[in-house]
Amino acid sequence: MLLNRVERGRYLDSVALMRVSRRLEALPEVQAAALMIGSPSNKALLRDAGLLAQEGESATPNDLIVALKAEDEQAGALALESVDRLLSEMQVSSTAESLPRARGLSSALELLSGANLALISVPGEFASYEARKALERDLHVLLFSDNVPLEDELALKNLAKERNLLLMGPDCGTALIAGAPLAFANAVPRGDIGIVSASGTGLQEVSSLVARMGGGISHGIGVGGRDLDARIGALGTLAALDALEQDAATARIVLISKPPAAEVAQAVLERVKKSSKPCVVCFLGLESGNRGGENRGQSPIFAATLTEAAEHAMGKKIQSMPASQVKAGKGKRVEGLYCGGTLCAEAQLVFRRGGLEGHRFVDLGDDQYTRGRPHPMIEPEIRNDHVARALADPAVGVVLVDVVLGYGAHADPAGVLRKVLRDAKPVIASVTGTEQDPQVWSRQVALLREAGVIVAASNAQAAELAASGVS
Repeated sequence: MLLNRVERGRYLDSVALMRVSRRLEALPEVQAAALMIGSPSNKALLRDAGLLAQEGESATPNDLIVALKAEDEQAGALALESVDRLLSEMQVSSTAESLPRARGLSSALELLSGANLALISVPGEFASYEARKALERDLHVLLFSDNVPLEDELALKNLAKERNLLLMGPDCGTALIAGAPLAFANAVPRGDIGIVSASGTGLQEVSSLVARMGGGISHGIGVGGRDLDARIGALGTLAALDALEQDAATARIVLISKPPAAEVAQAVLERVKKSSKPCVVCFLGLESGNRGGENRGQSPIFAATLTEAAEHAMGKKIQSMPASQVKAGKGKRVEGLYCGGTLCAEAQLVFRRGGLEGHRFVDLGDDQYTRGRPHPMIEPEIRNDHVARALADPAVGVVLVDVVLGYGAHADPAGVLRKVLRDAKPVIASVTGTEQDPQVWSRQVALLREAGVIVAASNAQAAELAASGVS
């Protein structure tokens, strides 16, 4: 039985809707459920999942679609009756309710006349319009929204360049601006290290490692995953480098990205060489140039991993754990199950550098795993089924995971992971975060170690330990 209910003129946060969807799916006799705003892309997702009925097809982007499959009409009716109760339980806290609210950019600027940055998180169909409005009001923009057309991104970044503004994104998940953590970010102290990153979890890992080594961040500027694509030409990255160059509080700069297009890499490196400040460049998977020592003249230091990038920025090493601590199970394969896409890519890189093949790494934050569901950094229980299967698989000798803390992340990801752990084989983890994070880094590490998990000091070191256990 497929049922749709459309609530006209109702808009709610997508994360709250995803959490309600999961709770609906947990009800007896409900086979699948989803709550989504009726935008064209969301209706396409529902249609592909076999959850869109005729009533849902009539929804507009101003409406909420409640869609579910139940075993029979009675079960479906009972599930629909539960929706309002579940949504009310997801309402924002009384503290948030007391904050000033506005229905648009103009009224928001009346409430906060000194604002110079807008954070935009609306469906992709509307994101470009809202970002352009903010730029035209001379606001820097963090564009959290994804599904923004590439041609819109190019136009917005050219407009930002004309106005000497930063356009961070689209799909920018993390930033640290003047000590303020935006979106998914960690609580790190202010300091003199500036970061430019095309990766949210890459920025989180480096900033957290810097903080745990006693350093601090002046600004962490996210630029979005497509910024170093040849069609965008690193417009956001170059603008961020210029901003950090002019910032008196920044003494050193770290640049993080997956390997850019060759011509884009050349342009970025030429800009880096002109910098008056020491620069560390981490193009994950692209190994070239100076891999250590001091930054002489205008030549950047190249780091092969996020850990090396943090170490070079701080001028000190992170203590590693002896490989002898890892005794793999009978299986010969490492199963990497990740919440952070760049952390997953970094682990793969460590194995590739070691000439190790036949191992499996899964980014559970990828679209194929998150359609209609919260990201695993928000709801890490999504990963538990995968971990349970890996622990039961005789071909798997070591399970490798990441745990990401910070604002926006789950309140107790280690506690969620512990539910599925057993002493079948080694589990190795890294914990990205700081003592000041809401989850408290040392508390999360202690919970994992109490459950028998081997916790490495960084994501790269966790991958190196896993590799040593099966090589």
